[in-house]
Amino acid sequence: MEKIINEIKINKIGKILRNVYMRDFTTYKVGGKVSLMVFPFNEEKLIKLLNLIKQFNLSYKVVGGGSNLIFSDCDYEGIIIKLDYFNHLLINDNVITVGSGYNLMKLALSVSRLGLTGLEFATGIPGTVGGAVYMNSGAYKKDMGDVISQVKVLTGDAKIVNLTNKGMAFGYRSSILQAHPDYICLEATLVLSVGDKKEIKELILDRKQRRLMSQPLNYPSAGSVFRNPPDDFAGRLIEECGLKGRRIGGALVSTKHANFIINDQQATAADIRHLILLVKRKVKEKYAVDLKVEQEFVNWE
Repeated sequence: MEKIINEIKINKIGKILRNVYMRDFTTYKVGGKVSLMVFPFNEEKLIKLLNLIKQFNLSYKVVGGGSNLIFSDCDYEGIIIKLDYFNHLLINDNVITVGSGYNLMKLALSVSRLGLTGLEFATGIPGTVGGAVYMNSGAYKKDMGDVISQVKVLTGDAKIVNLTNKGMAFGYRSSILQAHPDYICLEATLVLSVGDKKEIKELILDRKQRRLMSQPLNYPSAGSVFRNPPDDFAGRLIEECGLKGRRIGGALVSTKHANFIINDQQATAADIRHLILLVKRKVKEKYAVDLKVEQEFVNWE
């Protein structure tokens, strides 16, 4: 690891952090130690970093805001890449060009204040633009695929390409990026509509109140754990199984919203994973529905 660190410094690739814990970079507040985290300064430096990683035969993981990731408690033997410096924002009338490292909630609130409508659903979704594109994040029957016109992507062979909305193959909490783990979202272009500022503000405030009433926002979590099955709700199935309030260690199925698992007593990553698998098994036993986990397990054997 020392050799690649020296190369990163020599080539001025980006900011580095050593021996940090993923619990400080995920919304669940769990995860083991990573020996090296790198924040590339730009696209050129990112490509150089990926070439060095390949040269030294190291593993890596690109992460955004850590809002949909469950890192294990074990040390991560590789490099974590964060694109925090990819945070440019250009607003040209109703066309928004934004870097993948830009905070999604900040973006949604900013454009809404300008009277641009279409991204209100994202004002309560934590994470980065890149992570939201990858997951096709959404709420209130809207998602990123509804507003994105194109995405700039770095492919596994170090080529930068622009994928159209159709080329992104957006689906329910899915995109083509999930089928190509070596693709990295660099930038997204969104097309919004001009709306009424007062109506937009009222809608955002109404939904904020609904979230406060229905979601355990005062505890570490990663939002909805499971994707909703067709014509049903994962939360309803979990609640009907009597799993609200079920605990494993410091992890708890929220009594406020059954599709949230919260870290309320210094949970380990293993606590959360075991509880997720328990819920998944119980729902399948009772309803023959195989709930799909919306979050990604990282660094588990």
